Formats: sequence, C-alpha cells, structure tokens
Amino acid sequence: MSKDFQEQALRYHREPRPGKLEIAPTKPLANQRDLSLAYSPGVGAACQAILADPDEAARVTIRANLVAVVTNGTAVLGFGNIGPLAAKPVMEGKAVLFKKYANIDVFDLEVEENDPEELVRTVARLEPTFGGINLEDIRAPECFVVEEALRDRMNIPVFHDDQHGTAIIVAAAVTNALRVVGKSFEDLRMVCCGAGAAALACLDLLVKLGVRREHITVTDIDGVVHTGRENGMDRWKAAYARDTDARTLDEVIDGADLFLGLSAPNVLKPDMVRRMADHPVIMALANPTPEILPETAREVRPDAIIATGRSDYPNQVNNVICFPYIFRGALDVGASDINDAMKMAAVEAIADLAMDEPSELVTKAYGGAAARFGADYLIPSPFDPRLLVRIAPAVARAAMNSGIAVRPIQDFGAYRQQLIQFVYKSGLLMKPLFERARHGPRRLVYAEGEDRRVLQAVQEVVDEGLATPMLVGRPSVIEARMSELGLRLRAGQDVTIVDVDNDPRFRDYHTEYQRLMGRRGVSPDEAKATVRTNATVIASLMVRKGDADCMICGSVGKFQRHLDDVDHVIGVADGVHSLATITALILPAGTFFICDSHASMAPSVEELVEMTGMAAEQVSAFGMEPKIALVSRSNFGTQDSDASLRMREAVRRLHRERPDLEVDGEMHADAALSQEIRDAAYPDSRLQGAANLFIMPGADAGHIAYSLLKVLGGGVSVGPILIGARQPAHVVTQSITVRGLVNMSALTVAQTQAHEAAQEEAVQQA
Repeated sequence: MSKDFQEQALRYHREPRPGKLEIAPTKPLANQRDLSLAYSPGVGAACQAILADPDEAARVTIRANLVAVVTNGTAVLGFGNIGPLAAKPVMEGKAVLFKKYANIDVFDLEVEENDPEELVRTVARLEPTFGGINLEDIRAPECFVVEEALRDRMNIPVFHDDQHGTAIIVAAAVTNALRVVGKSFEDLRMVCCGAGAAALACLDLLVKLGVRREHITVTDIDGVVHTGRENGMDRWKAAYARDTDARTLDEVIDGADLFLGLSAPNVLKPDMVRRMADHPVIMALANPTPEILPETAREVRPDAIIATGRSDYPNQVNNVICFPYIFRGALDVGASDINDAMKMAAVEAIADLAMDEPSELVTKAYGGAAARFGADYLIPSPFDPRLLVRIAPAVARAAMNSGIAVRPIQDFGAYRQQLIQFVYKSGLLMKPLFERARHGPRRLVYAEGEDRRVLQAVQEVVDEGLATPMLVGRPSVIEARMSELGLRLRAGQDVTIVDVDNDPRFRDYHTEYQRLMGRRGVSPDEAKATVRTNATVIASLMVRKGDADCMICGSVGKFQRHLDDVDHVIGVADGVHSLATITALILPAGTFFICDSHASMAPSVEELVEMTGMAAEQVSAFGMEPKIALVSRSNFGTQDSDASLRMREAVRRLHRERPDLEVDGEMHADAALSQEIRDAAYPDSRLQGAANLFIMPGADAGHIAYSLLKVLGGGVSVGPILIGARQPAHVVTQSITVRGLVNMSALTVAQTQAHEAAQEEAVQQA
C-alpha cells in the first residue's frame, strides 16, 4: 500500500478512539430500578429461567446473536504467520462486517496457541458463551483438524470462512459462468492451482455441484498432485491426486474449461490461457496480484470469463457476500451446524440474485452504470441490500429441512419482513402501510416516468403488488431505460405508459388546465404548451379527471415548482387553508415527525392548527400515537416574538378545539423531548413523555432541524409527505432514493384507500 494510504488507515484505526468496536448496552440503565433489573437481584430470574430450560438462553441473553471470530494468527491476509496480537485488527474488521451486514454481534478472540488440539480445547470450552464460531486465518492443514474437531464437539455452527466462504462464492460464480457459456458441471474439465484450505474447500463444493472428480487436476508449489507423490501431501490433498505423468501446470492446462487459482501471482501464462477450451472460465483469486491479470488473459482469449479477488475488476470474489448472511440464517433457527445443504442453498441464492435486475445501491457502486447479469457480472455486488433477504431465509430453510434447527421459523413471510426492516431502516414504520397497499392497489401515476430511480422503484412496486403504476414519459425512452436497467417490466402489462407526445386525452387536459389557470394569465396556447411539456401538470390532471387515483412527482426539478403545479391543479381539501408537509425521521432514539419542513414558510395560527390536526392523522396512520409539541425559541411564554405568539395562540386553539390531541407548547425542543426539563419549566403540561411530532414555526426552522437530525443522528427519512391536498398527491425531493420512492408509493396508495373510504362514508351520511 502507498505511504499516504497507510497513514490514512492508521488514522482510521486510531481516531477518534482506538479500534473499530465497542460494547453498548441494549437496555436502559438510568435509575436504581433499571440497575436492579439488569444486575442483582433481577438477573437471578434470568439465571433460573436458563437453569430450568437451557433454550431460554436464546431469549434472555445475547447468545443467540453472538458469534466468536477466532484466530491464532498463523495465516493472516497476505502476511502469513504474524501471530494473534497483530491479527487483532483483521478480526475486529470481520466483526464490524458481521454487524454492518447482518446485525450479528461479535467478540473477536485472538488465541496464543499453535497446537491444533490445544486450540480445539480452548474454543470448545467457550460454547456456553456463543451462538456460533467463525474460524479465521488459521493455516492449513491445521485449520482442517481444528474445524473438524470443533464441529464434532460443539452443538453450535462452526464455520471456517477462509475455506467455505470462498468456496460458496466461487461455486456461485462458476454456476453463473456456466450459465453464460452454456456448459454443464458434469462435462467441466478443470485445473486448480493451489491446494490450501480455500482451494480444497472449493473443490469439495464443486464436486457436490456435479464436477467429476476425475475431471479435476490440482497443482501446487510442488507441481501436480499425483498418486504416489509424498512431498507436501496430506490426506485432504491426497483426495484429489490423479494417476498422471504430468508434473507442471503447463502440462495439464490444455483444453481446460475452468482454471481455479488460489496460489501466487502471474503463474498462469498467456500461452496457457490460449490453449484452454472455448469460452474458458478463469478464477484468478490470488491477492493482491492474481495468477493472471484480466487484461492479459483477454489479449489472447477475448472469449474468456474472468473473476479475481480484487475490487477494481468485475466479478470480485468477496467472502462478505456470504458469511454474514449464512450465520444470520443459522443463528435464527438455532442451527447446530452449517452443513452442506445450507452451503448449497447459499450458492443457489447468490447465483440467482445476480440474475435479477440491479438495485440502486449496486448501480451507485458501479459509478451509475447498471450492472447486469453476464460475463462481467456473475455474482452480486457486496453492496446489494437484497443479499440478507435472499441468503438468510434460504440457509434457515435448508437447516430446518436438514433437521438441525432447534428454533424453526414458523412464518417465513414475517421473517423476511424482519430482515427487510434491518436492511431498510424504514421497514418497521412502513409495515402497516405496505400491508394496506397490497390489499388494495390503486392506479398510481409517476410524473417522472423516464427517471431511472422511478423505474427501479416501479419494479419493486410491481413485485410487491403495491400499486398499478402509470408512467408519464416518452415510450421509446422509458422502454430503452427499462432494458438498460435490466428490469422485467412490460409496457401495457405491468405498467401503463402515458405518452407525452401522443395521448388522445391531452385535448381534454389542456382545456381543463386553461379553465383552471385562465385567470392566472394562462392563455389557451400556453395551456397546450404546458400540458405537452410539464409532466407534473399531466399527472395532476390525470388524478383530477379520474384517469389515475393518485400521483407522485418531484424526483427531477425544484420542489416548489412541483408543489405549485399540484396546488394549482389538484388544490386543497375543503376547509384547508394551504398545503403542508410532514417528514418522518427514523433515528436510533426513535421515530420522530417534523411538520412543516418544506412548504409553509410562516404559517398563520389557522394554518398551524389545521396542519397539526392533519399531521396527527398521518402519524396515526403509521400506527403510532401522536404526542405533539409546538416548538419555538420561547418556552411556555419566555419570549414574545411574532413566531412565538403564533405558536402560543395555536396551542390555545388546539386545547379548545381538539381536546382529543395530546399537544402542548410553545416550548423548546429539549423540553419537548424531556419530561424532566418540561416539568421544571411548566409542570402542568398536557404532554406526557417525549414528543414524537414537532410542529415547527416555519419551513426554514423545520428543514434545518430535519437536515441536522438526519445527518448527525444517522437517520433515515420518509417523505416529505404532502398533507392537505384535495386528492392523494405527493411531491418528493430530488435526493430521494429508490427505496424512498417505494415507501412513498405504498404510503400514497394507503392514503388513497383512506381518502376513498372517507368519501364513501360522507356520501352515505349525506
């Protein structure tokens, strides 16, 4: 590594505090009662529960979600035998990957022990502490001995990632490479260069997938692994010894369909690649310099399919694609092992996911270009958020089918939703709205139908059954982009395209628009031009005229322009003075709502009262009880600024007109969050506990608060959610993500259902 990069890496590990891990409590420890529950005497109840039923350990302790990453430091990265202390940064790195990608807690254990039997004794004694063991960076052949012995002795999963993680990713990559070139495992002839732990595990798994053992030739530093060879042999390597007179890699490479390299730099020469079979598959996995560089191989064989272990080339074989998710599935069913069926399930899930359309995060990771299944995209990106949702359930189900699951999953639909909630932090908040949307999809028109994020979101909306999507745009552009993104959407079946250049309804639309806007200086010709060119106006008119049930706009262009168009065409509901927005923020401390963060610059008392009521209804729609604070720089009368006076009067009106709402103010933001601070300033407040809905004195304050909380709090937002419109419509922002659009789609459909139900009830009452 360069000196500059090395310095950056050291700073990363040293600052602001040493290392990459910490231990944090998951339960409150704020008072004497909390302490008595957490420790003596309350902890005794948990101890007795486990004594009566050992399975209770999974319910009252961290054990079922705790993995040990164990090493003796004898085979670390590219450094070799550097010892356990120097290996600690690597093990901490492994721990943070477990937490980041699968929400699994880890203790890293660096053990000063090179004797395999003693290492086994040490690790086996730790079984009461952990739900699983991840062996790491232990040299071969000792790693085989250690893993075998621990799997025999322990009733929790033991997984040597250097072996099996690599094998699973390689097997998935080979599976898809064969799909690309049209070859089968049974007919494959392969040469493996390297006979260490990872290489032999890869061979074992490929044999289980159908590669014939007699079609495999292995070479290592001492040459071809052949019958009768004594130098550098062990029983694991001997399983792949062949009866042959060949002694070098050069002698065995002719006609090979697959080269698997887990050995040393530049050992595969261009002439060897030239002599391989048609469409050769080359897994050159030595790091950092592979057995042959992809560009060198393609100079002699342009038809080659190539994978490496490096992130700067396509098809990176990276163990992070599998190990967190395999453990997630194993832990969630209380598996006693990670067996071949679970590994095979992971291979299939990974290979199949690569064939799906790319996610937004994958597209970003590849510089904005869609990564699509093919010779240069055989395995999913490590950034693909779907890995957890695909692999963990597949592994869990395989464990159950194998009869090694202590806690079988009863409802895989609910389990999948639980995983989605981890991947997408908004999942728990959005769950009730997704369920409502699925039970009654509506015609949802997207104004920016040509936008790539919109198209990716629409694919998810269709897959989830949330809506019947309608896209405003040019059909040729939309269809080209769907193809470019690898989407499965079919125009006329999955989606309806509203052709901006050729739609028979546009005459009716521009007539309606001119009628609405004629007294705002819009002439008939201007109305025609606007309806032909302004997608938000088109979508708004579709909703107004009943050609769509609801709409989303705003992913391209300025928020205020879209808001004005929606206001002019759809307008506000009866009795509402103006449109407003509410934005949800999902933070580690909880979920909070800010109103208004985008629309109302200086709301009047009447507008504050009505937006509070509408915002409270929206919070209730998420299944939460609104606890409302009108926040200000004044704290119960300490200031008399214009904004403070408006907030104070709004509170008076709300107390009189909406006694059903738990609302108070005007108050400081910290008083809104702390009962203690609030009691010190005004003990008679009607608000109890922490507020979750903050009514702001204006959009400036609202947007500043929202932006700070989102960045500093590490939060995820949902919104802005438009409230007060006559018909369901939402204006999103240019920064919205694909998942944000999916969330807004579910919310919009759920709102539409509620809007229709309210209209029907009003008709019946009339």
